[in-house]
Amino acid sequence: MTTTPGPRPWTLAVDCGGTGIKATVLDAAGVPVCARVKLRTPYPNPPDVLIAAVVNLAASTGTSFDRVSVGFPGLIRNGVVHATPHYVTEAGPFTPRRPDLEKEWARFDVRAALEKALGRPTRVLNDAEVAGLAVIEGLGFEVLFTLGTGLGCALFDDGRLLPKVEMSQAPFRRGETYDQQLGHHARKRLGDKRWSARVAKAIDVLRPVLWWDRVYVGGGGAKHLTRDLGPDVTLVTNESGLLGGVRLWDASA
Repeated sequence: MTTTPGPRPWTLAVDCGGTGIKATVLDAAGVPVCARVKLRTPYPNPPDVLIAAVVNLAASTGTSFDRVSVGFPGLIRNGVVHATPHYVTEAGPFTPRRPDLEKEWARFDVRAALEKALGRPTRVLNDAEVAGLAVIEGLGFEVLFTLGTGLGCALFDDGRLLPKVEMSQAPFRRGETYDQQLGHHARKRLGDKRWSARVAKAIDVLRPVLWWDRVYVGGGGAKHLTRDLGPDVTLVTNESGLLGGVRLWDASA
């Protein structure tokens, strides 16, 4: 958090996760100008509940802002939700899905709804993509994986964001997806050591598929890793999901 006001414009950066929603306000250089605030993701979580939660979180920063950047879980194109894995469930990640919530979220223009509710220009990307904007160097083919409620993935070619690949929903092992096998629920069940071995296996499986020049691993789960993932892997802070908020506007200019 800065002690003196930074240059404008100031960006409200929001990271919407399956377990928690975080927010802060960043100056034009991407430096926080207020403390980070957080709340537990509400469930059930139809669009109006999520919008209200973000509005309340923005107010709790106690800080003015000129624009908004939001990282959202799932497949988002032009601010419109095509699929979201957790917000369509009854009581949170990996609980039964509700057809009524799937219907409400399908093709929902979350960018327009947030822009109207917050009264500021707003941009929305997948949460892993926003995090990737904060850490990539812009050289070659770079991939970010986030270890959180599930597995996030973002792909960049010489700094340019590539179309979203929903890696989290692909089969990984024993009939389960990457989300199910690598998320927080699996880590808590397995313990850090066994879970870290599973993450290492996932990286080894994906390396000959994607042939990245550099891969970054972040999210809240990264701090629980107990083993090295290889010389081509860089661990990054969980704050990337917020700090990419300014770059989202730079990349869209």
